[in-house]
Amino acid sequence: MEKSIINLVYLLSSVLFIVGLKLLSHPKTAVRGNFVGAVGMFFAVAAALVEKGLAYEYILAGFIVGTAIGVYLSVKVEMTSMPQLVAALNGFGGLASFLVAGAAVMEVLHQGTNLEILKSYQFTVSTAASGIIGAVTLTGSFVAYGKLQGLLSEKAVRYPGDQIVKVLFFVGSIVLSYFVVIEPEKIEWYWYVVVVGSVLGILLVMPIGGADMPVVIALLNSYSGIAASATGFVLGNNVLIIAGSLVGASGIILTQIMCKAMNRSLANVLFGGLGAAVDTSKGGEDIYAGKTKSTSAEEVAMLLDMAQRVVIVPGYGMAVAQAQHAVRDLYNILTDRGIDVEFAIHPVAGRMPGHMNVLLAEADIPYDKMKEMDEINPSFEQVDVVIINGANDVVNPLAKTDPGSPIAGMPILDV
Repeated sequence: MEKSIINLVYLLSSVLFIVGLKLLSHPKTAVRGNFVGAVGMFFAVAAALVEKGLAYEYILAGFIVGTAIGVYLSVKVEMTSMPQLVAALNGFGGLASFLVAGAAVMEVLHQGTNLEILKSYQFTVSTAASGIIGAVTLTGSFVAYGKLQGLLSEKAVRYPGDQIVKVLFFVGSIVLSYFVVIEPEKIEWYWYVVVVGSVLGILLVMPIGGADMPVVIALLNSYSGIAASATGFVLGNNVLIIAGSLVGASGIILTQIMCKAMNRSLANVLFGGLGAAVDTSKGGEDIYAGKTKSTSAEEVAMLLDMAQRVVIVPGYGMAVAQAQHAVRDLYNILTDRGIDVEFAIHPVAGRMPGHMNVLLAEADIPYDKMKEMDEINPSFEQVDVVIINGANDVVNPLAKTDPGSPIAGMPILDV
């Protein structure tokens, strides 16, 4: 196939990626955006394989296997397990990036016909970057998966000198990358980079608690895009550079949004300072003594029956209990009685960005009833009843009043 046609297909794929990303920005068009992006990826992968001269039957076989795996995952994976799936897919993206970059170097060394490219800084620096970032993404994502799946403790794992150890491994990866650049013909340097990067990924994510996973998932998503873009420079593949840049940029933007919602800095995220417990001067019994009282289902039902406006605040507890369908049933009962019901969504509720939106959408809650924190906070004074469903952290007033609280300074829903 002529190079001009290949480039035209790459251009079409890039346009589809951008359009798909735009459509993903709104729940009503998200499904269509996902499909548009998938079509763009189909064209991009097909063109890349044809450009490499791969037989058509192998290309078809690969698409059939990939489609089968995708269909299986879509059927078998519960919506409550979406954070784990996203983490795993991020990890596989990092794995693919550093394997492809390594294979590209090995191909040059094996064939011995294009050794001049080893003198190109674009090739060697991109190779090193793909190795580091891809490896960090792989192991970091699977540590996140383990925490979300319950295979590893969700608690922040800290030890004396942990920050120093991380800095040492980071510096070590940079030093090894230098040797990848100056001695690219020695492929072992590259795999040393991958090994050190893999350990660094574990060290970066282990100190982060499960409650902070939305930030981690967004950050690792950006890492997977950056690794893919670096691999695109290794291969000289424009569409891979563009696609990786889109994922990397959108992931970084999402990370910044998550950090702002948790009152954290990006540097704090990068060095794994999230999720560490901070002792408060008072115990829970002292803080809440005389300020809470129990109730019954009957009393709550009476309050709801007299209400005109109700807000439901969903959180990770709802996801764990898989209570989104019960919440939908309550929503239907209340709306049938003419009560205005809305859902207040905190940006970091759950274990991944948009976690609550996904669960509520699965339960057929109308999109226009899901309100973001900044949109609904000013109107809480006009709300008759607020139901907090497993979301105590994102409504905790100690975030505003107790500087010693682990969530001090975090914007909350002002219920």
